[in-house]
Amino acid sequence: MAKKQYIMQTGMGADLHGADDTTAARRAVKDAIQNNNMLFLKHIGLKSLDQLLVEVIIASPKPEGVDTEAVAKDLPVGTVSVQTQSGGMLVDSDGSGDRVLVAIAAVTVSVQE
Repeated sequence: MAKKQYIMQTGMGADLHGADDTTAARRAVKDAIQNNNMLFLKHIGLKSLDQLLVEVIIASPKPEGVDTEAVAKDLPVGTVSVQTQSGGMLVDSDGSGDRVLVAIAAVTVSVQE
């Protein structure tokens, strides 16, 4: 079966207190998808939402700290896969040790035809 990509969105999320990779990753995914409406799907012959393939890549300072299952649960439809890689930002904003962690998300939606 062929896979055809229709959407690619990016988002940024931050955990301002606590430096939690999963919190920042979930916020990045929400940022990427919150303003999308995939109305076009009914016009391309989509028979089932199971045909949607949602692929997420999270770039975070501690990629092993991202709970990929929690991130996947935030996506409302489709077959979801989440991968992580090193990236994002970790910064001590005021010298107190209370770090800000920033994660970046790339969310791709394809249709399995």
